[in-house]
Parts: sequence; structure tokens; C-alpha cells
Amino acid sequence: MPLILAILLLPLFLLSPASGNKYTVGDEQGWNPGVNYTVWVDKHRPFHVGDWLVFYYQSGMADIVQVDETAYDKCDASHPISNYSKGRSFAFELNQTKPYYFICSYGYCYQGMKVSVLAHPLPPPSPPPSGDHSAARSVAGSPFFAFAASAIAVLGLFF
Repeated sequence: MPLILAILLLPLFLLSPASGNKYTVGDEQGWNPGVNYTVWVDKHRPFHVGDWLVFYYQSGMADIVQVDETAYDKCDASHPISNYSKGRSFAFELNQTKPYYFICSYGYCYQGMKVSVLAHPLPPPSPPPSGDHSAARSVAGSPFFAFAASAIAVLGLFF
């Protein structure tokens, strides 16, 4: 029984309790022609490793193509790093410290439908204020801890 419980709970402990910020590219305007993505990037920077870019677009009217800097500058989608055109949304995780470049290959790139972001390393955690002994309480009060404790309690009912 302890082995089964350990196997069932293992995924809980492999999940990171911290997650990055989620940014809707273009905010309420989404991934569409006529949006100034340079202004959008300036509004939301800095971006960090672990952050997510979420593209919302009209199916059949746009796509998201990840390219290198040269292709970005030329609006050239002929050698993509990756591309996505299914559905109406696409979420991309910034998983490395580096610049990322995205364009639309439907011709709108020439009208500014492209975005580049630089993913910075995660900033170090802020130290607790001097004399504050709440570090232990912060873990116990975290949503992840509450979820894990609830899962353990529910599983305890079955074993």
C-alpha cells in the first residue's frame, strides 16, 4: 500500500509549484494585423524563462511561425524553427534564456505582424525581511501545499 500511495503522489511532487506569467500577445487585440507589437513588448517586459506567450488569432487568417533573427528581419518563413496554424490559439513557453522571434507567414508580417521577445533568467527570490520567521508559514500556506495536502487526504480515504 505505501508503494501504491508513493506512485500516485509522485506526479504531485514532480510538478513545480511556481509557474511563469502568461501574456496574451497583443493583449485584447490578439495576434492580428494592425497591432503594434513593439509597444506591446515594451509594456510587458521583462520576460523570463518559464513565462508563456499566448497567441489568439482567427483560424485560417493567420499563423504563428517561430524563426531566427535573420528570417524575422526579412519576414521569411521558408525555414521555420516551428510553426502553428491549427485552432484559434497557441501557447508557447519561453524555456531558455535567449531572444525569440515570431512572425505571421500569411503576408501580414510586412505590415508589422511580428514580435520578438528576450527571455531573461529567473530573478533570484527575494529574501524575507530581517527578523521575519514566516518562511515556514509561506510554504504551508501555498496553493501547491494545500493541493498536495488535499490529495493526500482524499487518497487516504481509499487506502
